[in-house]
Amino acid sequence: QVQLVESGGGLVQPGGSLKLSCTTSGIDFSVYPMAWYRQTPGNVRELIAAIRTAGTTRYVDSVKGRFTISRDVAKPILYLQMNSLKPDDTAIYYCNYDNTWVRPHLWGQGTQVTVSS
Repeated sequence: QVQLVESGGGLVQPGGSLKLSCTTSGIDFSVYPMAWYRQTPGNVRELIAAIRTAGTTRYVDSVKGRFTISRDVAKPILYLQMNSLKPDDTAIYYCNYDNTWVRPHLWGQGTQVTVSS
């Protein structure tokens, strides 16, 4: 059974860093491309970073150069290192399959990231 559990969010000042984790079960990262998404109230959930089975990554322009997606295939855990955080990064962050290629599984609870002074 597939499970996705996000963690690592919190309150951070502008310019700070956080590292999110997505602990999974039932997913083989060598088979499924994965992604991080975020959602703010009243807006659709947005894919912000993705990693394909071969390890290639892509990012939306708003996080490029600040966020890094990575994975531990053996565990399997998906990560999102977020640096130089801005108030606009405030959102609930989720992990799931990369919906460019695979229909997303049921969404987890997500983890709240709040960037504020």
